[in-house]
Amino acid sequence: MDRAVQPPLNTFAGLSLVLDRVAESRDESGWIVEQARSPHARYLLLDGAGEAFLRRDGDALRWLDANEREQWFGEQRASLLGVAYERPHFLLVTDDPARLAELEHALDARRMSLRGAGLQLAADEASLFAYAKGLSHWQRETRFCTHCGAPLLLVAAGHRAQCTNPDCARLHFPRTDAAVIMLVEHDGACLLGRQAGWPPGRYSTLAGFVEPGEALEDAVRREVAEEAGVIVDEVRYHSSQPWPMPASLMVGFIATAASRRIRMRDHELEDARWFTPQQIADGIADGSFLPSTRLSVSYQLLAHWLRQGAGLDLDALVADSSPR
Repeated sequence: MDRAVQPPLNTFAGLSLVLDRVAESRDESGWIVEQARSPHARYLLLDGAGEAFLRRDGDALRWLDANEREQWFGEQRASLLGVAYERPHFLLVTDDPARLAELEHALDARRMSLRGAGLQLAADEASLFAYAKGLSHWQRETRFCTHCGAPLLLVAAGHRAQCTNPDCARLHFPRTDAAVIMLVEHDGACLLGRQAGWPPGRYSTLAGFVEPGEALEDAVRREVAEEAGVIVDEVRYHSSQPWPMPASLMVGFIATAASRRIRMRDHELEDARWFTPQQIADGIADGSFLPSTRLSVSYQLLAHWLRQGAGLDLDALVADSSPR
């Protein structure tokens, strides 16, 4: 596909364009120590809830350098994220409330969640934050061996956990839960749903987790049938998005329905209905329709469908409806 007509990258995606994860070097302990002590090293600091430290005077991460790392964290082990812009990047985590307050003041920083910072940060920093949050969540939640119950020890620069029981010694790897998210279309309209707790007027594409032994396309068909009673025929891949809240990978699709018959089967959705491009444009203009935030791949699926089917620009529609 011509790069000029490719859809924009989803939020948190595209990290491979700037970061080498150097996975082949994670077991080289001497090299890891050398990188950690490098004057070019940068450290991304997260708290126990997965919030990052941002510069108080702007929308950028507050990275620690090697000297600040030594001053505040001594020899606390850091996890290697990779090498970007010829600089090694690491993850540090602290959950001491007193230390967190002290660091905010000393670093002139503020803490923010990934949801809050995702659209404020530059694309590369947002992606690094997402990567670090997903890794730190797995490290925090994976403390004991699921086979024998013995404590685990982080190895491979924080990317594996090994059982400390020598009779077991099993390795545990970071977990990612696959989920499908899909825009379903039929004869010039798309199927969108809403949950009861959402803001008034918000409708989004349907989504759900992939079950064991299930192909992604089959998960699309099952989830649409379960949530809206709509039968799906063709399923086409669109794009994917890391979603470490806490540990998902969203795989986006465009699907075609056999008919527009809706029959709500469970109570996960408050409503599901078909929208034409004009209904969406009119609803955004008068405030009766609210799309997903630009943080989610759901927004990009809808933007792609409007652009391809009706020549409408979702960004422009949303911008025109915003208060001046």
